Amino acid sequence: MSTIAPTATQSSRPPIIPASFNANQPKTIRLYPLSNYTFGTKENQPEEDPSVLARLHRLQEHYEQHGMRRTCEGVLVCHEHSHPHILMLQIANAFFKLPGDYLHPHETEIDGFKSRLNERLAPVGTQFSGEGVNDEWEIGDTLAQWWRPNFETFMYPFIPAHVTRPKECKKLYFIQLPRTKVLSVPKNMKLLAVPLFELYDNTARYGPQLSAIPHLLSRYNFEFVDENGDVVAMTPGGAWGNPADMPKTKVLAGGDEEEEV
Repeated sequence: MSTIAPTATQSSRPPIIPASFNANQPKTIRLYPLSNYTFGTKENQPEEDPSVLARLHRLQEHYEQHGMRRTCEGVLVCHEHSHPHILMLQIANAFFKLPGDYLHPHETEIDGFKSRLNERLAPVGTQFSGEGVNDEWEIGDTLAQWWRPNFETFMYPFIPAHVTRPKECKKLYFIQLPRTKVLSVPKNMKLLAVPLFELYDNTARYGPQLSAIPHLLSRYNFEFVDENGDVVAMTPGGAWGNPADMPKTKVLAGGDEEEEV
C-alpha cells in the first residue's frame, strides 16, 4: 500500500487545540448580501462650494454665526462573498466620502443626520415601490470622532492640546442595514461598494479617515447571511474557493458607467 504524502491541509500530526479565547466577545453584527439591495439614481446634487478655499470660507462664516460645525457620516456595511463592503460615494471620479453631511444649526443630531442620509440616498417620487423603500435608518454606535482644529482641510482623531475651540466635529456612525433597502444616488456621483481590504492602510487613495474604517470595525464580529436568510459564514471566515469570487470595488449606481473598479 502506498503512502500519501501530507498536503497543505493535511498533516501527520493531529492539530493543537488552543485554549478558549471567547471571554468578553465583541458584539456580533449581521450583514446581508449586496444582491439584497436595489440601487438607482436621481437628480444631480452639485457641490455647494466650487473650491476647497470656498468651502473653508463658508466653514468660517458658519463658525462665526453658530459656533462649531456638527457633521455626521454613516458607515453602511453589507457583504459580498462573505467579506464586509462599505458603501461610499465618489465625486468627480476622484473624491471619496461617506453618506452624510453637516447639520443645520436648528437640527437635533440624530434627526438631522437621518435627513442628510435621505437627501443623499433615499429614492424620490415613484421611482421604486415595495419593500425597503421607506425603511427608517437604524443609527448604531458612534465609531469615531474627528476634529478640525482650524480653518484647514486636515482633521485629527483627537483635539490637539493647544486647541480649545475646534471649528468642526465629525462623527462616524455605524449604520445597520436592514435585510433589504432601496438606495438612490445623485447622477453626478457614484455609489461604490468598497471591500475592507481595499481601504486598509490605503491613505494614499482614501485618506486617513476612510482608511481607518477597518480598524473601527474590528470591534465587531460578523455573521454573513445569504439571500435566503441563512448564515453562511461568520468571523473569522475562510478563504475564497474560487479566485473569480475575490471581492472587489463595484460601482452600484451613478456616473457614466456601472462596472467593477
